Amino acid sequence: MNATDRVLVYGATGHTGRFVVDELLRRGLVPVLAGRSAERLAAVPPRHAALDRRVVGVDDPDLLRQAVAGTAAVINCAGPFLDTALPLARAAVETGAHYLDVTAEQPVVQALYRDLDASARAAGVAVVPAMAFYGGLADLLVTAALDGGSQADEVEVAIGLDRWWPTAGTRVTGERNTATRLVIRNGALTALENPAPTGAWSYPSPLGEQSVVQLPFSEVITIDRHLDIGELRSHLNTAPLADLRDTTTPPPVSTDEHGRSAQQFVVDVVVRQGTDTRRISASGRDIYAVTAPIVVEGAVRLLDGRHRGPGASAPGEAFDAADVLTTLERDAGAIAVRSDRQRYAAK
Repeated sequence: MNATDRVLVYGATGHTGRFVVDELLRRGLVPVLAGRSAERLAAVPPRHAALDRRVVGVDDPDLLRQAVAGTAAVINCAGPFLDTALPLARAAVETGAHYLDVTAEQPVVQALYRDLDASARAAGVAVVPAMAFYGGLADLLVTAALDGGSQADEVEVAIGLDRWWPTAGTRVTGERNTATRLVIRNGALTALENPAPTGAWSYPSPLGEQSVVQLPFSEVITIDRHLDIGELRSHLNTAPLADLRDTTTPPPVSTDEHGRSAQQFVVDVVVRQGTDTRRISASGRDIYAVTAPIVVEGAVRLLDGRHRGPGASAPGEAFDAADVLTTLERDAGAIAVRSDRQRYAAK
């Protein structure tokens, strides 16, 4: 591994990327700003003006390797990840840098696990996709709920948003991500039923009872990577989907000194092992902003050695899930975590 504190942020000028750059600075690391647009990189906020900037596309492997050179880790915030993840992750591995991204796209995570695990192990670096609100947070919660175990009969993940102001990147990614979504049934990845099942979920405060639809994101792939789960269902409440599908819904607007929107979220997880059921949830504000402390916490741990070795892995496989959640709650103030052993399931 390249022993530096420099972290390349690809997509650094995007909505999530700017949060990630700020969080890296807060944690004492040195961001290197990278992306496809020279114009956007030239127009970074004044607080980022002194940072190194590298303009590079993903279609030239040699230029990508040159851009990554001299950094210890890469954080990819540039969707659609179907286009950017594999080229950038390969460049990272080939130059001896760790790779993380914030993808919600299931096929992306599958491709990174399939294509880069062996080469990452050989290079002594880690590849950790979906270290973000979608994917990583649910994976960490499920792993923490198992408390050192690796098997569960049933897992339900319910993501709840009070509203959704989608970024331009979210809209473009949605248009590109047309693959059949997967769940876990009888211990194996299986296509989600069509039409997707619907129901209701009693979320913790502030959301309460909500209509939901099964809509799995990258957490299904990350969880399947390292845990033995009999059945896994992922739900999203339907109200924010209406926001997402409405082309007139505006992008997020900053409402505090950190640049966060007023959006509130809950990620609620129920894990059943035999007769024992545990529920654990994380709540917070702004799904894009909260991704920054999640992925940067991963980068910090990769750089300081608090991870479980090289190769392509899930967030809860690479890191101590309970400790990451505690840090996000206590030190970053990004989430509030609560757990109990009562059953709250979709109806």
